[in-house]
Amino acid sequence: MTKQRKLLIGCVADDFTGATDVAGIFAKSGMKTTVLIDIPEGGLSIDADAIVIALKTRTIASHQAVSQSLAALRWLRDRGAERIYFKYCSTFDSTANGNIGPVIDAMLEELASGFTIACPAFPANGRTIYKGNLFVGDVPLNESGMKDHPLTPMTDSNLVRVLTSQTKHRVAPCYRDTVIRGAADVRDWASKAEADGIGVAIVDAIADEDLEIIAQAFADAPLLTGASGLAFGLATVLFKDRRNVESRPGYSNTVGSRAVVSGSCSVATNGQVEAMLRDHEGFKVDVASLASGEDVFSKALKWAAGRLGRKPILFYATANPEEVKANQSRFGVAEAGEMVESTLARIARSLVDLGVSELIVAGGETSGAVVKHLGINRLDIGNEIAPGVPWVSAPLSAGQIWLALKSGNFGGREFFVDAWERIQ
Repeated sequence: MTKQRKLLIGCVADDFTGATDVAGIFAKSGMKTTVLIDIPEGGLSIDADAIVIALKTRTIASHQAVSQSLAALRWLRDRGAERIYFKYCSTFDSTANGNIGPVIDAMLEELASGFTIACPAFPANGRTIYKGNLFVGDVPLNESGMKDHPLTPMTDSNLVRVLTSQTKHRVAPCYRDTVIRGAADVRDWASKAEADGIGVAIVDAIADEDLEIIAQAFADAPLLTGASGLAFGLATVLFKDRRNVESRPGYSNTVGSRAVVSGSCSVATNGQVEAMLRDHEGFKVDVASLASGEDVFSKALKWAAGRLGRKPILFYATANPEEVKANQSRFGVAEAGEMVESTLARIARSLVDLGVSELIVAGGETSGAVVKHLGINRLDIGNEIAPGVPWVSAPLSAGQIWLALKSGNFGGREFFVDAWERIQ
């Protein structure tokens, strides 16, 4: 009998796109990686180096996010996870009160630890941290498109200030001049910081090499928190001699239809929708029509009839920031989002029933709603499309479904058009 490997990393992700993002990083580094949708009921034995539990906790009430995150952490620890990784977005998406800070607090207490780091840097996707400030490309976070995010508008680039408002721990920055001196100096800095009462460190990183140093410094820490960039650093340290050895699921779809379902209104996704509509047909899901009681779902399926095939079609709720704000003011922030997510999830479920076997979903909240509506509880990682976005597969009663769950801010302008070339 083959001996089951140690579970090196147990990861709790606060949304579904983030879960596939970080799982893709682990798998690409050679780790045998599994993504579970929510916390499994009952006993479940999984032979893996890394298990990622995908939650949908980014924008729910803080006490609910804490409860679900702790339940996931305990499940992973019960299965021998040697390290816990709390994964959130590389743009630190959160409301003024959480949920990143409250979850970090609860995890530290659960693990009887008094110190951890927060490092959402992901240089491959243009997310860097310098002097404690988060940059998106060449601009501070608060000057990027994230300032207009419909659910988690980010209006401050200084992560020390942002996290201080959310956590009961003292927060301090660890600057890059310390990081570039090496892992030993970073560990020394952390020891002194913890002795001085610091509970969370915002660690600078502007290059992959920085992330490897940070990972070396904290490789044995019980809790690390960050985006997929730090996960890349950690996987590199733990699996430096075993890159690209993990087998990927084989592609088996040959005749299924293709579609894109987009609920994100980010700057990147708006551009991707615009690019796809140049040469593909699209159906817009309008919030005002939904609120008026119009049967948008039935209209969408009627529109899809005769259009489904190997050339992808698009269903989108894309809107510019002014339109988003107007809809939120008129219908309510949560209500507008729920109407769109539930409708797109129903459309996605029906598309699969009609033969769609390759589906791109844009937006973290939309991805979570779609995966739940499809009844998927486990995902296997396939080829990477772009940094942070792999193809993933899951079994359904009617056969295999291939999904790309894309964070709204990820991918180039032609992502919806070009992603299909990376599926096999």
